Amino acid sequence: MKILSRNVYVGPNIYANFPVIRYEIDLGELEHWPSVKLGDEFINGLISAIPTLQSHGCSYQEEGGLIRRLKEDEGTWMGHIWEHVALELQNLAGSPVGFGRTRSLEQPGCYNVVYQYKQQDVGLEAGALGMRLLMHLLPEHVQKSIHAEIDEHFNFTDELQSFVRMAQKKEFGPSTGSLVKAAEERGIPWLRLNNYSLVQFGHGKYQKRIQATITSETKHIAVEISCDKEDTHNLLNDLGLPVPQQLMVYSDQQAVRAARRIGYPVVIKPLNANHGRGVSINLTDDQQVITAFNDAQQVGTSRAVLVESYLTGFDHRMLVVNDELVAVAKRVPGHVIGDGKHTIAELIDIVNQDPRRGIGHEKVLTRLELDSQAMRLMSEAGYDANSVLEEGQQFFLRSTANLSTGGTAIDVTDSVHPDNRDMAVRAIKAIGLDIGGVDFLTDDISKSYKDIGGGICECNAAPGFRMHVAPSEGTPRDVAGKVIDMLFPPTEQSRIPIAAITGTNGKTTTSRMLASIMKSAGFTTGMTSTDGVYIDGDLTVKGDMTGPTSAQIVLRDPNVDFAIMETARGGILKRGLGYTDCNVGACLNISADHLGQRGIDTLEQLAQIKRVVVEVAKDCVVLNADDRYCLEMADFCDAKRICYVTTDPGHGLVREHIRSGGLAVVLEKGINGDMITIYDKGSHIPLLWTHLIPATIEGKATHNVQNAMFAAAMAYSFDTSLERIRQGLRTFNTSFYQAPGRLNIYDEHPFKVILDYAHNPAAMKTITDLAMRLDVSGKRRLVVAMPGDRRDEDVIEAATITAKGFDEIICKADDDRRGRGHDEIPQLLKKTFMQNGIAESAIQVIPSEYDAIEKALQDSDKGDLLIILGDNITRCWKQIVHFQSDGKAEPITETPSQDFPEKLFEPVEHVFELQDGQSLVHDERGVRLVVERDEDSD
Repeated sequence: MKILSRNVYVGPNIYANFPVIRYEIDLGELEHWPSVKLGDEFINGLISAIPTLQSHGCSYQEEGGLIRRLKEDEGTWMGHIWEHVALELQNLAGSPVGFGRTRSLEQPGCYNVVYQYKQQDVGLEAGALGMRLLMHLLPEHVQKSIHAEIDEHFNFTDELQSFVRMAQKKEFGPSTGSLVKAAEERGIPWLRLNNYSLVQFGHGKYQKRIQATITSETKHIAVEISCDKEDTHNLLNDLGLPVPQQLMVYSDQQAVRAARRIGYPVVIKPLNANHGRGVSINLTDDQQVITAFNDAQQVGTSRAVLVESYLTGFDHRMLVVNDELVAVAKRVPGHVIGDGKHTIAELIDIVNQDPRRGIGHEKVLTRLELDSQAMRLMSEAGYDANSVLEEGQQFFLRSTANLSTGGTAIDVTDSVHPDNRDMAVRAIKAIGLDIGGVDFLTDDISKSYKDIGGGICECNAAPGFRMHVAPSEGTPRDVAGKVIDMLFPPTEQSRIPIAAITGTNGKTTTSRMLASIMKSAGFTTGMTSTDGVYIDGDLTVKGDMTGPTSAQIVLRDPNVDFAIMETARGGILKRGLGYTDCNVGACLNISADHLGQRGIDTLEQLAQIKRVVVEVAKDCVVLNADDRYCLEMADFCDAKRICYVTTDPGHGLVREHIRSGGLAVVLEKGINGDMITIYDKGSHIPLLWTHLIPATIEGKATHNVQNAMFAAAMAYSFDTSLERIRQGLRTFNTSFYQAPGRLNIYDEHPFKVILDYAHNPAAMKTITDLAMRLDVSGKRRLVVAMPGDRRDEDVIEAATITAKGFDEIICKADDDRRGRGHDEIPQLLKKTFMQNGIAESAIQVIPSEYDAIEKALQDSDKGDLLIILGDNITRCWKQIVHFQSDGKAEPITETPSQDFPEKLFEPVEHVFELQDGQSLVHDERGVRLVVERDEDSD
């Protein structure tokens, strides 16, 4: 059983609209061993190891369905069993998941195994442990037949406990988990910012953060005060609140003198610690004080230790949020009750059989442990682990009532006396906490402390929520909801508008146009693109940034209040989206590009991938009505509205859509040219003449006309004013600095030069059509290449399309050959051009991009049009700008300048393809290694 590939999807993807893990596996010989053939030994062993698998409904949609599937008919295969095991292991670790899907692939024995996860490391480890278990359970003769490597020392019980402990470290704790759940219930997005409990709620400028139950609104000085128990005691004491007598000491002898001064019994606790660590109560003699002092000093981060008077009564945790007492729990230390038959150790085992008890914070209660503290308490009481308690006798294994040490909690919120309620709120307000826990000792919480006594023994920042959201007894309280309501009152926003753009061509230009519009509307935009991440127009991260990581960069930025996500095929295929949903999603077009890679061979498959963006749009979906693949996506939309974009004013479907009150953007012809027009709810709204948009080159660049229509449609869907849309489009142009590699025009030579990044047949068609529309007194010249990882038929199609538009052509290769020979692509282009009627004398093959461009510039005469389809865009533009029309180029300095900060490399002489997408590049200076290339990136 081999794992052929693996993907961890962090957001909506082609399998589900939530995170999943996908494995492509080859069962090999195990394809001949379905579950029924493995026999009862395997099935019973699996059920014995994970009894809760019996609850899986599988295809029968009822409890026991999976077991029936294992035993009946032909059974099921190992990939499907592995899926269920990986899911159930996560459930056992306290991470509830349920979605899984296993499907066979074309190659016999190969399967896609997909299953949901909550935390990536836990999901992956569940898969690894599940596979080890299944291999271990195989009958011995099967293990030998498939040559399985089996760990003879494998102990699933031990492995499962280790897995659960690991999961608890990785998963959210009960407090953080309850806050995330409360946010989800209120429609507030969240992002995990580290591997622990640091979480961002909301996006961009509206974000708030929490770490456990500390919020971004919690005052640092308040936390410092609460962590210093002496400061807390003095502050509350000065306000007349009920607190015990307290003295701070630094040695065991000082502790003894303090205890005598206060009067026995006393409590010893560290100056700063939590979870009841190092706290000893009801100490009645000097030796106990000395022992407790040493324990407290080892646990605390300070040498100082506190000695307090011992308050009697039940331990209550009173939770205050935003100056309101929201929950109170009576806490009982971990204990056992004798039955006159079983030993203390046996009673602990019986208690731990409670399904509510788990390891750490795995479940609502924590398992009891027979550790050193329990042994000390037993010794003091004259017992040991083998002692048998009398029937009904209660014995405490802890001196404190923390849930993390096995304690239980009883909700008593509804019975709290008003005086006690006011006392708790006043204490937390005095410290200055927005969320705080008061540990209050009293015999009866329903009676006023003024009448029966009682006192505050501690106030805590970052109080745990587990005892309130899942008490052992009583009513659960939505304390997390109170926190989220505090952070995001009903009148406050948590989300920034998100526009998502996908398609084959035009994504970057459309994104930039929309950014121009929204900037004119006063927004601080964050934009992802194939050029990088832009915040308010400034490039902050350079590179192809169209995947989930770049999307989260934008959503995390505290300055951004409008997000524009260019979303490419590669990111969706490999990791899914970096956002759960968007307000407006657009698909511009579907055409052949990257086909034959990562299992995507047809336009239908490509459309299915890009459709993910459309499926997660909430408010509006913008679709190209002139592209049938985009048009078909309308059937998968859940958005409130669909907006169609068409350059055909006679489009039948769009006409019916408009007549029914739908939204559409249509290109209409008039006397003065073409008008971009909006139809909405029966209204006819002329927007802008296309020749007034600089990026369209007086309306002749029809692909940018369409891009402008999409940008206008998306902006209008965000209720942007018409004047702002017009202004944004009128001020956007395709200069190198505003849109590098997107129709960059240079007019300073006697001939016109256009630099573009067209790299697939559809994009090259738009460039060819533009070249034929432009008035040219001289020759139309082209410098062309195709990425080496494209199929031969794509290269041939591109050459066939461009052949009709140019008089002279130079065929080059990209710097990175992507597995092709030195001049393989240019030779294939030349051959196709000749087959389409271009004379061999009009075609040159110059593999080096630098040399090809230099030759094209030298050959161009006055009145010519030179179109360069570049790869290294910055280097290409430098060549164009620095070229002297007399045939001599300006000396190009290696020193970075303000205009051209990127360093210009010498022309590449040779490229040798290595392995794993790496290339060894040799030039006149020597040899250097080009970094690994993303196969889905251009």
